Amino acid sequence: MRSAALQASLLVLSLTLASSGAAAETPTALQPARGDTIPAFDTVGVDGSTQKVEFPKGSTTVLLFFLSGCPSCHRMIPEWNRAFERKSPKLRVIGVIMDQEPTGFFQTTAVAFPVVRSPGRDFVTKLKITRAPAALRVTAGGALEDVALGVVDAIRVGEIFRP
Repeated sequence: MRSAALQASLLVLSLTLASSGAAAETPTALQPARGDTIPAFDTVGVDGSTQKVEFPKGSTTVLLFFLSGCPSCHRMIPEWNRAFERKSPKLRVIGVIMDQEPTGFFQTTAVAFPVVRSPGRDFVTKLKITRAPAALRVTAGGALEDVALGVVDAIRVGEIFRP
């Protein structure tokens, strides 16, 4: 019992540090990695429209996972906005908000890219998203090509948003 409680405490601590950007980016089994597969998913846009996010042949999609209450996410959103405005027209970008934003969030926080709601905790867990922010570059069939976790610099964002 004590071991399980300790492991749970360590996980909470690591998620807290990761969200704050304080932890180093080290690959583990609990993180998405190149070669993983992202399944197509049904969701709802923040505008209320039903959407299906798929990864068809010849496409590349950047999925941006964030939380409305995450300070690290708030640091990344302006960088993602700049990259979105400069991106190739062939690159699709979709933000995935993982929590219920407070009333007025999108009026006070400029988000240039389209945003959908996460299909749920099980979906995020299946993708091994254990920290926010997270940017995933996904190619045809849902193949995960690149991952940027936590706060990253403009050069790394450019790599994720490359044509």
